[in-house]
Amino acid sequence: MLEHLTEQPADKILMLMQAYKSDPRTDKIDLGVGVYKDPKGVTPVMRAVKAAEQKIWESQESKSYTSLAGEPLYIEGMIKLVLNGAVARERISGVTTPGGTGAIRQAFELIKKATPQATIWVSNPTWPNHLSILKYLDMRHTAYTYFDTATRDVDFDGMMGDLANVKAGDVVLLHGCCHNPTGANLTLEQWKEVVALLKAKGAVPMIDIAYQGFGDGLDADAQATRLVAAGVDECIIAASCSKNFGIYRERTGALMTIARDEGQAKLAQGMLQFLNRQNYSFPPDHGARIVATILNDDALRADWEAELEDVRNTMLGLRTQLADELKRLTNTDRFDFIAKHRGMFSQIGTTPEKVEQMRADSGIYMVSDSRMNIAGLNAETVPLLAQAIVKAGV
Repeated sequence: MLEHLTEQPADKILMLMQAYKSDPRTDKIDLGVGVYKDPKGVTPVMRAVKAAEQKIWESQESKSYTSLAGEPLYIEGMIKLVLNGAVARERISGVTTPGGTGAIRQAFELIKKATPQATIWVSNPTWPNHLSILKYLDMRHTAYTYFDTATRDVDFDGMMGDLANVKAGDVVLLHGCCHNPTGANLTLEQWKEVVALLKAKGAVPMIDIAYQGFGDGLDADAQATRLVAAGVDECIIAASCSKNFGIYRERTGALMTIARDEGQAKLAQGMLQFLNRQNYSFPPDHGARIVATILNDDALRADWEAELEDVRNTMLGLRTQLADELKRLTNTDRFDFIAKHRGMFSQIGTTPEKVEQMRADSGIYMVSDSRMNIAGLNAETVPLLAQAIVKAGV
């Protein structure tokens, strides 16, 4: 049997990680892997997470299963964190998933069960795993214009022109905030136009919100998702706690659906639980319990929000520092987009050849599409990156 398997293509980011580890240079900079790092290069355990784990350790008396949907307090907490009353609770269904990736996978499975003929519209570019999972599930998908590599901003006219071709029942995958990989995001007014188009076309929005709190703040980053959810009859939302709670390895996500009415919401809830049962039965609990503990304890929540705000402001400070340093070196404002972008990533809009040149000449490791992780920088390495960008002629 096993001899009939074919070798799978290597993951580009994992290959980049290995190449970085093997590089003996002491001044190398890792901007590839999508995890937050503090100025010392460490991905820390947040204070509230440690306190919540201690609280759980002291009080938990069983490791028995919870439910197919996961811990109820976690689901309720995530619904409030993401939607905060934008939609009537009886229209919402939700389950715990193994990370945001698990939520995406389960969402695609749900779509395939409900409307197998639907086309999934995905931004160009998007997180590579969106496309990988769609291809693996053999689901019909197509790209819509999103990023202008000349301006390093959203090509909104191109986006709306492409989305004008969606059909009723198609699904449009949108990034709720902090677009990955570009860092370029729609304005609130543009979001309103997108909602109006989707409603007119009868298309279903699917929102991937993996970086809430990393852009402009917890509520500001959820504003677009709430706007979409409130403006359409049906919506799918995949959320992740990996970044904003710093619990990457705990694999903690949530999948939510919004239905037209309570009856359809109950139907969706049953299907979500069925899909959990088919794929992994009961979802992992430890990360979800950490999040639930934090969200339901006023002191822990306040400390978590304060530390998350520090993380967000650190990244904004690095963006501003890099944009200013590039302005000083080039005597132009063409890199100001870096300060405008939000989240962990910015795509600087250069070629794979120049990305490779930066790696070879300066030890700068970023994904070949020129996505860089801003959180991989610190105040001392920002000038080194700026010099490498200029040296490569970006």
